[in-house]
Amino acid sequence: MKQVTQVAPLVLMTLAGLLLFALDQKAIGYFSLVASLACARAVSPRMFRDVSLVAIGVFIVSLVPVTTDIGFEHMLQMGLAMAAAVTIPYVVSRYVYKDHVVRFPFGFKEPWGKSKWLYLILVVVVGYFIMPFYMISTGMYQNWPAANDASSVLRLFIGTNALGTWDELFFICIVFVVFSRYVGFWTANILQAVLFTSFLYELGFEGFGPFMIYLFALTQGYIFLKTHSVFYLLCVHLTFDFILFLVLLHAHNRELFPIFLY
Repeated sequence: MKQVTQVAPLVLMTLAGLLLFALDQKAIGYFSLVASLACARAVSPRMFRDVSLVAIGVFIVSLVPVTTDIGFEHMLQMGLAMAAAVTIPYVVSRYVYKDHVVRFPFGFKEPWGKSKWLYLILVVVVGYFIMPFYMISTGMYQNWPAANDASSVLRLFIGTNALGTWDELFFICIVFVVFSRYVGFWTANILQAVLFTSFLYELGFEGFGPFMIYLFALTQGYIFLKTHSVFYLLCVHLTFDFILFLVLLHAHNRELFPIFLY
């Protein structure tokens, strides 16, 4: 019974993210967010504080249009929102609640064993075959603007890397960590993966993309459980994002990077 009581606020928070990001149902989404906080408060003051950290980030990001627009104004607006969605929960956790729930264990100095290197190589191979097939054969690349000059190429590169970095800092270091304090690993991981996927769906990963992203998000949660290294998570994610960056350039102009099979 206790487990059911504790999972309810987390499910409602996940539902709020799904409604706000993927389904664009703002009114119901905000209602679910408030209901999540109310349920968490009914469980305990501690759970209310923890869930509020996730709520802050979800609410902030929901206030700006989440699109693939690489115009200066939109990138600044979305970048500030994402920065606030990570920074404010960290500051509140550390200096207001004084419980240090939100941490970013980068683990720069941790040595990489053979398994980490092999997995990173696997990421490159899978990304090389899957990403161009998905983006080009389905036409999903058209959800991203064509980058035809040095400035737009640079902004596309910055945008893809910034989004990948934010995904790990928010969905893993905040959402997954908070959820893991109240439910088991797989429950927490499944819920964070729904939020992770909902956000990227709003960015234009449609078709069978959400299924791939969901599996990727689950894998990232598992890797974090085993390594506690944000740095390694970022290496994996940004490797995928670099392949995505090359595929987008190639898809809009097939003469660029003709190294892909599509």
